Amino acid sequence: MTDPVLNIPPRDKAEILAQALPYIRKFHGKTMVIKYGGNAMTDPALQADFAEDVVLLKLVGINPVVVHGGGPQIEAALKRLGKTGQFIQGMRVTDAETMEVVEWVLAGEVQQDIVGLINQAGGKAVGLTGRDGGLIRAQKLKMVDRHDPSLFHDVGQVGDIVSIDPGVVQALQDDAFIPVISPIGFGEDNESYNINADVVAGKLATVLKAEKLVLLTNTPGVLDKTGKLLTDLSAREIDDLFADGTISGGMLPKIEGALDAAKSGVNAVHIIDGRVPHAMLLEILTEQAFGTMIRAR
Repeated sequence: MTDPVLNIPPRDKAEILAQALPYIRKFHGKTMVIKYGGNAMTDPALQADFAEDVVLLKLVGINPVVVHGGGPQIEAALKRLGKTGQFIQGMRVTDAETMEVVEWVLAGEVQQDIVGLINQAGGKAVGLTGRDGGLIRAQKLKMVDRHDPSLFHDVGQVGDIVSIDPGVVQALQDDAFIPVISPIGFGEDNESYNINADVVAGKLATVLKAEKLVLLTNTPGVLDKTGKLLTDLSAREIDDLFADGTISGGMLPKIEGALDAAKSGVNAVHIIDGRVPHAMLLEILTEQAFGTMIRAR
């Protein structure tokens, strides 16, 4: 298949590069935390696009940090073992056996695939889990019942972040590497915890004082009640969308993490459609809005 980029006339290519220049200059030396998930993780063409985008960002002086999910891959691995995944309020119940599967799927199969793709595209990626360098310290999540706040659900080895020590990530960035992080934390007794990747990305962006947090999803972004894409929102407007029920269901945890990051000093959070080729570059390095941007102010 012919690469559509090769068919762009030279004058148009030059114009595209010229339009990107102000954004490259503005974000040079800044950190961007990218939550990698959805179709972008499972479609081979989109995987290649993602790897190229991450490498390009690094080459123009932006510091990408990748946090990945892996729900479908975990589910497939559990099925191969004859084990059925259980969920309470959208959270995977993680017993000891499931935790073992989570660790080898996320820190093994999924992480190494991403590292390989980025390296193949010309970058220098390094895989990490929350254990490396004491990156993510966690404790058992106390899940409150949605309908009765006096009740708690036991979801096993699902973690709540206690603290993040970004030293290992910063050291890798300074050495021109691209960190790729699996959302696994460790407790005070050295036990492992499965942590929501959106939550890890949001907290990490805050601790690293990132310029941007980018969440790749399987939706165009935040939609209003008529299905129209909302491209530019303030933290206060997001609060209003929670209150009137516009944001609900599966988008809740994603938006909550994004909102926390925006309120905690991350200048902008982008929720973009990972099904669009090179959506990340289009959102960050052009004037055209390809998703929802949540502004800190």
